[in-house]
Amino acid sequence: MTFSQSELIHRITELKAEHRELDEIIDVLIHSGQVDELKIKRLKKRKLQIKDMIEVYEDLLIPDLDA
Repeated sequence: MTFSQSELIHRITELKAEHRELDEIIDVLIHSGQVDELKIKRLKKRKLQIKDMIEVYEDLLIPDLDA
C-alpha cells in the first residue's frame, strides 16, 4: 500500500491527536478515586501501538538515499 506525502502527514496528525487523548484519559483514570488497572493497561498498550504506527509513517516520509 502506497500513501502520498499528504496522506501520511494527515494520518500522523490523527494518530498524534489520538495519542494525546489517550494520555489525558489515562491521567484522569489514574487520578480518579476508582483505578481500573486493566483498563489503564489496555489504554497504555494502545498508546504504545499508536506510537509505533507514528514512527512507521514518519519513516515513510523520509526518502531512501542510496549511498
